Amino acid sequence: MISIQPERAATRTIVIMQATLALAQETGYAKLTIEAVAARAGVSKHTIYRRWPSKGALFLDSLLSLDGPVLDYPGTGDVLADLRQQIYAAVDLLATPPYGPLYRALVGEAQHNPAVAAGLNERFIRPQTDKTIARFKAAQDAGQVASRFDLDLVMTILSGPLYYRFLISQEPMTRDYVDRVLDALFTGMSPAAKD
Repeated sequence: MISIQPERAATRTIVIMQATLALAQETGYAKLTIEAVAARAGVSKHTIYRRWPSKGALFLDSLLSLDGPVLDYPGTGDVLADLRQQIYAAVDLLATPPYGPLYRALVGEAQHNPAVAAGLNERFIRPQTDKTIARFKAAQDAGQVASRFDLDLVMTILSGPLYYRFLISQEPMTRDYVDRVLDALFTGMSPAAKD
Protein backbone atom coordinates (compact mmCIF):
# COMPACT_ATOMS: atom_id res chain seq x y z
CA MET A 1 0.00 0.00 0.00
CA ILE A 2 1.32 3.45 -0.96
CA SER A 3 1.08 6.07 1.75
CA ILE A 4 0.45 9.69 0.87
CA GLN A 5 2.69 12.23 2.55
CA PRO A 6 0.79 14.59 4.90
CA GLU A 7 1.91 17.65 2.90
CA ARG A 8 0.64 16.12 -0.32
CA ALA A 9 -2.68 15.15 1.28
CA ALA A 10 -3.07 18.68 2.69
CA THR A 11 -2.32 20.19 -0.71
CA ARG A 12 -4.83 17.86 -2.36
CA THR A 13 -7.47 18.85 0.21
CA ILE A 14 -6.85 22.54 -0.52
CA VAL A 15 -7.09 21.95 -4.28
CA ILE A 16 -10.41 20.12 -3.83
CA MET A 17 -11.86 22.89 -1.67
CA GLN A 18 -10.70 25.58 -4.10
CA ALA A 19 -12.30 23.66 -6.99
CA THR A 20 -15.52 23.36 -4.98
CA LEU A 21 -15.73 27.09 -4.37
CA ALA A 22 -14.83 27.99 -7.94
CA LEU A 23 -17.51 25.69 -9.33
CA ALA A 24 -20.10 26.87 -6.79
CA GLN A 25 -19.45 30.43 -7.92
CA GLU A 26 -19.69 29.49 -11.59
CA THR A 27 -22.70 27.19 -11.54
CA GLY A 28 -24.38 27.80 -8.18
CA TYR A 29 -24.51 25.35 -5.31
CA ALA A 30 -27.59 23.52 -6.63
CA LYS A 31 -25.71 22.44 -9.77
CA LEU A 32 -22.48 21.61 -7.97
CA THR A 33 -21.57 17.92 -8.23
CA ILE A 34 -18.85 15.77 -6.75
CA GLU A 35 -18.05 14.58 -10.28
CA ALA A 36 -17.42 18.14 -11.46
CA VAL A 37 -15.30 18.93 -8.40
CA ALA A 38 -13.25 15.77 -8.95
CA ALA A 39 -12.66 16.67 -12.59
CA ARG A 40 -11.70 20.27 -11.77
CA ALA A 41 -9.37 19.20 -8.94
CA GLY A 42 -7.82 16.37 -10.94
CA VAL A 43 -8.74 13.70 -8.38
CA SER A 44 -11.11 10.76 -8.24
CA LYS A 45 -14.55 10.87 -6.63
CA HIS A 46 -13.26 8.28 -4.19
CA THR A 47 -10.58 10.74 -3.04
CA ILE A 48 -13.26 13.30 -2.27
CA TYR A 49 -15.59 10.85 -0.52
CA ARG A 50 -12.71 9.66 1.66
CA ARG A 51 -12.50 13.18 3.07
CA TRP A 52 -16.16 14.28 2.97
CA PRO A 53 -19.30 12.15 3.21
CA SER A 54 -21.42 14.48 1.08
CA LYS A 55 -21.47 17.50 -1.18
CA GLY A 56 -22.85 19.55 1.71
CA ALA A 57 -19.99 18.59 4.04
CA LEU A 58 -17.45 19.43 1.32
CA PHE A 59 -19.11 22.79 0.69
CA LEU A 60 -19.22 23.61 4.42
CA ASP A 61 -15.50 22.90 4.86
CA SER A 62 -14.62 24.74 1.68
CA LEU A 63 -16.52 27.89 2.57
CA LEU A 64 -15.34 27.96 6.18
CA SER A 65 -11.74 27.55 4.97
CA LEU A 66 -11.78 30.92 3.21
CA ASP A 67 -9.61 33.54 4.81
CA GLY A 68 -11.79 36.45 5.76
CA PRO A 69 -11.69 39.09 8.43
CA VAL A 70 -11.93 37.83 11.98
CA LEU A 71 -15.34 38.89 13.24
CA ASP A 72 -14.25 39.77 16.76
CA TYR A 73 -15.28 42.70 18.90
CA PRO A 74 -12.75 45.49 19.31
CA GLY A 75 -13.42 45.99 23.05
CA THR A 76 -13.36 49.80 23.11
CA GLY A 77 -15.51 49.94 26.23
CA ASP A 78 -18.50 51.20 24.23
CA VAL A 79 -20.75 48.22 23.48
CA LEU A 80 -22.72 50.00 20.79
CA ALA A 81 -19.56 51.10 18.95
CA ASP A 82 -18.12 47.59 19.25
CA LEU A 83 -21.28 45.94 17.90
CA ARG A 84 -21.52 48.45 15.09
CA GLN A 85 -17.91 47.80 14.02
CA GLN A 86 -18.29 44.01 14.18
CA ILE A 87 -21.60 43.96 12.29
CA TYR A 88 -20.25 46.38 9.68
CA ALA A 89 -17.37 43.93 9.11
CA ALA A 90 -19.84 41.05 8.69
CA VAL A 91 -22.05 43.05 6.32
CA ASP A 92 -19.03 44.15 4.28
CA LEU A 93 -17.85 40.52 4.11
CA LEU A 94 -21.24 39.30 2.87
CA ALA A 95 -21.30 42.05 0.25
CA THR A 96 -17.92 40.94 -1.12
CA PRO A 97 -17.90 38.05 -3.58
CA PRO A 98 -17.77 35.17 -3.12
CA TYR A 99 -18.92 35.24 0.51
CA GLY A 100 -22.52 36.47 0.24
CA PRO A 101 -23.91 34.09 -2.40
CA LEU A 102 -21.91 31.14 -1.07
CA TYR A 103 -22.93 31.71 2.55
CA ARG A 104 -26.58 32.07 1.46
CA ALA A 105 -26.28 28.72 -0.36
CA LEU A 106 -24.70 27.10 2.71
CA VAL A 107 -27.52 28.30 4.97
CA GLY A 108 -29.98 26.96 2.38
CA GLU A 109 -28.28 23.55 2.40
CA ALA A 110 -28.39 23.54 6.21
CA GLN A 111 -32.18 23.76 6.10
CA HIS A 112 -32.53 20.18 4.86
CA ASN A 113 -29.17 18.65 5.75
CA PRO A 114 -28.88 18.09 9.53
CA ALA A 115 -25.16 17.32 9.36
CA VAL A 116 -24.43 20.58 7.55
CA ALA A 117 -26.71 22.48 9.95
CA ALA A 118 -24.87 21.01 12.93
CA GLY A 119 -21.46 21.77 11.41
CA LEU A 120 -22.42 25.33 10.51
CA ASN A 121 -23.80 25.91 13.99
CA GLU A 122 -20.81 24.35 15.74
CA ARG A 123 -18.10 25.95 13.65
CA PHE A 124 -19.51 29.39 12.82
CA ILE A 125 -22.91 30.39 14.26
CA ARG A 126 -22.32 29.29 17.88
CA PRO A 127 -18.82 30.81 18.17
CA GLN A 128 -20.09 34.12 16.78
CA THR A 129 -23.13 33.98 19.10
CA ASP A 130 -20.91 33.25 22.09
CA LYS A 131 -18.69 36.25 21.27
CA THR A 132 -21.72 38.52 20.98
CA ILE A 133 -23.30 37.32 24.21
CA ALA A 134 -19.95 37.72 26.01
CA ARG A 135 -19.73 41.31 24.73
CA PHE A 136 -23.29 42.01 25.92
CA LYS A 137 -22.49 40.43 29.31
CA ALA A 138 -19.47 42.71 29.71
CA ALA A 139 -21.72 45.67 28.84
CA GLN A 140 -24.28 44.53 31.41
CA ASP A 141 -21.55 44.23 34.05
CA ALA A 142 -20.40 47.77 33.17
CA GLY A 143 -23.94 49.14 33.45
CA GLN A 144 -24.22 49.95 29.72
CA VAL A 145 -27.07 47.48 29.21
CA ALA A 146 -29.94 46.90 31.61
CA SER A 147 -29.34 43.85 33.78
CA ARG A 148 -32.89 42.57 33.36
CA PHE A 149 -32.37 41.44 29.75
CA ASP A 150 -32.01 37.81 28.72
CA LEU A 151 -28.88 37.99 26.58
CA ASP A 152 -29.74 34.91 24.51
CA LEU A 153 -32.98 36.65 23.57
CA VAL A 154 -31.12 39.88 22.83
CA MET A 155 -28.88 37.95 20.44
CA THR A 156 -31.92 36.50 18.68
CA ILE A 157 -33.55 39.92 18.42
CA LEU A 158 -30.33 41.39 17.00
CA SER A 159 -29.62 38.65 14.45
CA GLY A 160 -33.22 38.13 13.29
CA PRO A 161 -33.57 41.34 11.24
CA LEU A 162 -30.13 40.88 9.73
CA TYR A 163 -30.76 37.28 8.64
CA TYR A 164 -34.26 38.20 7.45
CA ARG A 165 -32.88 40.85 5.13
CA PHE A 166 -29.96 38.68 3.99
CA LEU A 167 -31.92 35.44 3.41
CA ILE A 168 -35.60 36.28 2.92
CA SER A 169 -36.13 39.74 1.47
CA GLN A 170 -32.60 39.87 -0.01
CA GLU A 171 -32.64 43.65 0.30
CA PRO A 172 -29.21 45.24 0.59
CA MET A 173 -27.57 44.91 4.00
CA THR A 174 -26.37 48.46 4.41
CA ARG A 175 -24.64 50.19 7.27
CA ASP A 176 -27.67 52.46 7.57
CA TYR A 177 -29.87 49.39 8.10
CA VAL A 178 -27.44 48.05 10.72
CA ASP A 179 -27.58 51.43 12.49
CA ARG A 180 -31.39 51.37 12.53
CA VAL A 181 -31.45 47.82 13.96
CA LEU A 182 -28.91 48.71 16.65
CA ASP A 183 -30.71 51.94 17.54
CA ALA A 184 -34.01 50.07 17.95
CA LEU A 185 -32.37 47.36 20.05
CA PHE A 186 -30.46 49.72 22.31
CA THR A 187 -33.48 51.95 22.90
CA GLY A 188 -35.11 49.01 24.68
CA MET A 189 -31.95 47.80 26.45
CA SER A 190 -30.85 51.12 27.87
CA PRO A 191 -30.44 51.09 31.65
CA ALA A 192 -32.61 54.23 31.64
CA ALA A 193 -35.48 52.45 29.81
CA LYS A 194 -38.53 51.68 31.92
CA ASP A 195 -38.84 48.20 33.41
